[in-house]
Amino acid sequence: MDMASIIGYIAGALTTIAFVPQVIKIWKTKSTKDISLTMFIVFCFGIFLWMIYGIMLHSFPVIIANATGLVLGLLIIIFKIKYK
Repeated sequence: MDMASIIGYIAGALTTIAFVPQVIKIWKTKSTKDISLTMFIVFCFGIFLWMIYGIMLHSFPVIIANATGLVLGLLIIIFKIKYK
């Protein structure tokens, strides 16, 4: 594995893991009042496009990080709608 891929995997892991505490907090508190639904919809669309970009380039760090981030972002959207 080359250095660029290693950096890509580390960056992807860190930026993806950053959403885990938010998902856990929402799940435990059932509160999403301070979270913008519009922001997360736009964010998920952007992540989806980054994932497509990664697929087109065959860049596994980009694909994995954005697929995982998309799942976490979609969970937050689902919680936002469910816990309104």
